[in-house]
Amino acid sequence: MLREHSFVTTNAQKFIDIVIAGVSFILAYFIKRHVLPGRLNELSNDPNYYIILLMIIIVWYISLNWMGMYISYRQSPFWQFFVRIIKSALLGMVLLNIALYAIHVQEISRLLMGIFLLLNISLLTLSKYIIYKTLRQFRSSGINTRNVLIVGSKERAKDVITAVENNRDTGYKVLGCFDIEKDLMGSSVKNGHRVIGAMENLEEFLKSNVVDEMLFAMPLKLIDNAARYLTLAETLGVKVRIIPDWQINYLMYQPGIANIRIEDFLGLYTMSLQTTPPNEGKLFIKALGDYSAALLLMVITLPIFLITAVAVRLISRGPVFYRQERLGLNGRRFMLYKFRTMVENAEELLKDLKEKNEADGPAFKIKNDPRIIPWIGTFLRKTSLDELPQLINVLKGEMSLVGPRPPIPTEVDEYSIWQRRRLSMRPGLTCFWQIAPRRNDLSFNEWMKLDLKYIDSWSLFNDLKLLILTLRAVLFGAGR
Repeated sequence: MLREHSFVTTNAQKFIDIVIAGVSFILAYFIKRHVLPGRLNELSNDPNYYIILLMIIIVWYISLNWMGMYISYRQSPFWQFFVRIIKSALLGMVLLNIALYAIHVQEISRLLMGIFLLLNISLLTLSKYIIYKTLRQFRSSGINTRNVLIVGSKERAKDVITAVENNRDTGYKVLGCFDIEKDLMGSSVKNGHRVIGAMENLEEFLKSNVVDEMLFAMPLKLIDNAARYLTLAETLGVKVRIIPDWQINYLMYQPGIANIRIEDFLGLYTMSLQTTPPNEGKLFIKALGDYSAALLLMVITLPIFLITAVAVRLISRGPVFYRQERLGLNGRRFMLYKFRTMVENAEELLKDLKEKNEADGPAFKIKNDPRIIPWIGTFLRKTSLDELPQLINVLKGEMSLVGPRPPIPTEVDEYSIWQRRRLSMRPGLTCFWQIAPRRNDLSFNEWMKLDLKYIDSWSLFNDLKLLILTLRAVLFGAGR
């Protein structure tokens, strides 16, 4: 899924804001001409108001960018959005007046422009407020939360805990603190949060727990081989924040994958290192598309659901659906749904087939798997229709339509460190591997590299392209 505001997400927000600016001017024109009483509704035919509308769209695009409108919904209080809206609108009016003066337009109604300004500020504020409150409501309900691990247990760590607890609706949750001193294990830091580990055990903790962000709340120069832990987090795809004394200069650390930026974390300025697209506007837009498309596909494919369910039940004993525990975003566990394509005791038979595994790495694949249900199982796998029930996982927010396939926990236990970064984005029904030519002949490492390529090159266009190519693969039966 994961660059705080990606090119696609930012431009989607810009498009909405520009539409609001255009609608505000059209409404202002309608009010001035048709709603206001008496002579207040008079408007001359000169200038051409279509040209004015075009100029507003151009000028507002510039002013919204200059005033830094596109900040994080999670980390910024709403008053910051409102202040930027006011500044953007006022700057827009200044630039518009300069442009009108330059092209010798003088007859435009001041009352019309005043109505437009009020409408624009009101509608922009309303749209941002709706998005802001919607996201916060989701997080307060436990949706789109972020688990934070704090490195340090002194005053800076206490400041972080205070900031998180004072902003619960941002969705951040403190897992606990790590420290360089083993003797502090189990000691209280603040408000029930404790030191839960020493730095030497950090790698194991990151591999076995859901950690979205790691925040260094102590001087890096006090941590032996601190660069190793930064590299570890970067490799795993865990976002890193550093409350700065700017100690990264002391380390001479150069990220191999991550982007560095300065961010406001709940009122605390931090330096962040992040390898994946962020979980803010990006996930909101991507998730909205996922939910809408999944709901539509569920309705469209309902006859296929019913026919398949009947066929599986008639041909093979056992349940229609196969449920299996998988790992999602940053290792979150969930139950994945598929149409059952194997005999009821397939898991027991797997032990006798392990030695016939044709896939390298921890994955298991063989041609002509004897556990597959005759005809219907083969057909469902060939067309990938067995994956259709995963639309339920998408609606539950556990998966996306496009993203790396969710792995089995035992497979992840055998991953190399660099391979675990594929967990840093929400899993999906399809990705590069699913549409690759002769995909079943690719090595495990090649598969992992394709997933990381997806994460590193994420765009909405790529998602759309992958969905189209997946549809083609389904129609031509590229599965196995």
